[in-house]
Amino acid sequence: MAVLTALAVGCTTGGGSDDGSRPGERASASESSEPGGSGPVLAVKIDNVRPARPQTGLDAADVVYVEQVEGGLSRLMAVYATRLPSVVGPVRSARETDLELLRQFDRPTLAYSGAQSKLQPLIDSAPLVAVPPGKAPSGAYFRSRDRVAPHNLYLRPEALKTEPQAGGLASTGFRFGAAPEGGKATTERKVRFPAAGFTFTWSAEPKKWLVTMDGTAARTAEGKRLAASTVVVQYVTVRDSRFHDRWGNVSPFSETVGGGKAVVLRDGRAYDARWERPSAEDGTEFTTAEGKPMTFAPGQVWVVFAKA
Repeated sequence: MAVLTALAVGCTTGGGSDDGSRPGERASASESSEPGGSGPVLAVKIDNVRPARPQTGLDAADVVYVEQVEGGLSRLMAVYATRLPSVVGPVRSARETDLELLRQFDRPTLAYSGAQSKLQPLIDSAPLVAVPPGKAPSGAYFRSRDRVAPHNLYLRPEALKTEPQAGGLASTGFRFGAAPEGGKATTERKVRFPAAGFTFTWSAEPKKWLVTMDGTAARTAEGKRLAASTVVVQYVTVRDSRFHDRWGNVSPFSETVGGGKAVVLRDGRAYDARWERPSAEDGTEFTTAEGKPMTFAPGQVWVVFAKA
């Protein structure tokens, strides 16, 4: 198993990133600094192409955001507020979409592999604690020898000395509670990106939505099925950003400020909903078609940013 082997061999180097930033950077730099003043959540950018699967630590996340990146592929951002897994990964690079999305949290810690040089100043000025390799404490990041770079960078969250808090999701606008009236009985929902696909299938036994990615059942590194208590398909404007990867592919920007339609899956039912987020500092409020608060089922939430 990749992660277990990596833990046994310790830190290694090698491989570049997909963002053109310091391709020879060590996974654990000697000139690192301790992050300070971090807020109530840890956000980690997670690789989501086939060579990166199965991922490690996704099942411990409180929220998993799914966003479109270059080439129509997908990338994940796992947010931890109640508990930290021992290892998370593979860790990948940040995007401009992340900065607007994370403004709804109170000074979150963002773990990522790097960013292209023109985006880095925006990360540095954002109201968050950025801890890529080189800024993180020694030993926080390591590379697995069981996978090829750049799909082999992992994080030990406890090494960051962050302190996630159970109330860390309060600022998001998410409401958890009993299901609202209405909704339509649903067993499956598909979401397509240009070069990626997701299927969420209701399973009555664990009372969760089983996750399938690109036609394959999504599992943890230990073989456990990834499953969400609530799935939000949030329809947003997806446009070109000012940034691109090292091969010249333009990075998409998913606008999470504004408003629009959404579909919320919980308890085997699909609810037509609407989302509103007036400014980047605000959380995202979800309401039913009748204008009442849309509540989520307790447990892990997946939010997929689909093109409106």
